[in-house]
Amino acid sequence: MKDTERIVVSVDIGTTKICAVVGSTDALGRTNVLGVGWAASEGLNRGVVVNIDKTVEAVRKAVGEAERAAGVETRSVVVGIAGDHIQSFQSRGVITVTGGEISREDVTRLLEDTKHVAMPADREILHVLPQDFIVDGQDGVADPIGMSGVRLEANVHIITGLVSAAKNVYRCIEKAGYAVDDIVLEPLASSLAVLHDDEKEVGVVLVDIGGGTTDIAVFEDKTIRHTAVVAVAGNKVTDDLRKGLGILHDQAERLKRQFGVAHTDLVTEDKEIQIPGIGGRPDKSIGQSTLAQIIQPRLEEILEIVAIEIKRSGYGRHLSAGVVLTGGGALIPGTAELAAEILGIEARIGRPLGLDGGLAEEVDDPKYATGVGLVLHGLRTGAGAGTSLLTHDAAEPDAAPPEPAFGDGYDADPDRLVSKITSRMRSWFDEL
Repeated sequence: MKDTERIVVSVDIGTTKICAVVGSTDALGRTNVLGVGWAASEGLNRGVVVNIDKTVEAVRKAVGEAERAAGVETRSVVVGIAGDHIQSFQSRGVITVTGGEISREDVTRLLEDTKHVAMPADREILHVLPQDFIVDGQDGVADPIGMSGVRLEANVHIITGLVSAAKNVYRCIEKAGYAVDDIVLEPLASSLAVLHDDEKEVGVVLVDIGGGTTDIAVFEDKTIRHTAVVAVAGNKVTDDLRKGLGILHDQAERLKRQFGVAHTDLVTEDKEIQIPGIGGRPDKSIGQSTLAQIIQPRLEEILEIVAIEIKRSGYGRHLSAGVVLTGGGALIPGTAELAAEILGIEARIGRPLGLDGGLAEEVDDPKYATGVGLVLHGLRTGAGAGTSLLTHDAAEPDAAPPEPAFGDGYDADPDRLVSKITSRMRSWFDEL
């Protein structure tokens, strides 16, 4: 491995699968996927850990596969968090500037000030995302550093989650034998993987349809404007098939993946599908259109919830780039067409972008959007500085200690949950 190559390992802890991705960036800035690991997830419900031991076992299996494929030994990971406990709101902070010229320290102090909001004891701030800055009443300032001013204000988007949910994610990773470099909201990670910068500028909504949750993020002017996580997603579609057809969950999942169609109008040839009988009963057959009639109403419900969140964000008229659908739930043929019909805007399926080599083709799939996005986040913000992700032999004994990671993940001690928000805010500010 070259000295200039940095490596990040991500773990996407989902309701139906746990996915680990090993990615690196070289001296030329190219991003390569070195390894991918996958394990069935049985310890989560609607994005929240409900069984520590099963989740730990799945994390070990997924990261182990990714390690073997990449030929590296992992000691720390960037991990995603989701679940319907995630909430977000807008906040505003104001400080006075001493000395007349705005410095980076002033910006950091201002962003710290925006955190001083009334919060229930069971909730913790996960992200503080700057929207824009106001200098002496002049709004629309993207980068106030170096400007002259006396009064500095900022509008920020604050994302919070349950302390217990974050704690349990931490415990699972640490019991599996890894340290946590950073903890990141999954729709933020997915946006890094599947959205173009110009889409974020003109306005776009990202909809990540997973197994247990559907994650929504609205962007405009290159900044995130609204986030939401709802507990209706792909597993509900599978449950509808299971109950409607009287079959087992695994059979329903297989039918959904092989023959599912999101829109009945797209079923041109009504194929006959054999369904195995239960308890010794004879097999039966149904048409593909029957399958679509069960799937479409549930996907319509998900998209109607998305429409409500778009309206709540106040940016419904600003989404010139339409909607980008990603996640495993977006793999059902016809999902983009149904989304365009329900939401009344353009729709496309989002696959990971900006990958240059390695296993890039293997992860060219919506279900890997979050895992790849977590890697891109880690590479962008310097999580772990790459050094903690190599084998002991590969590290230089006299190497200088890595720069501190830019992240607002929690401290390694899950009971303390000391947030590293300040440095994350700097990194987000640098990206504006």
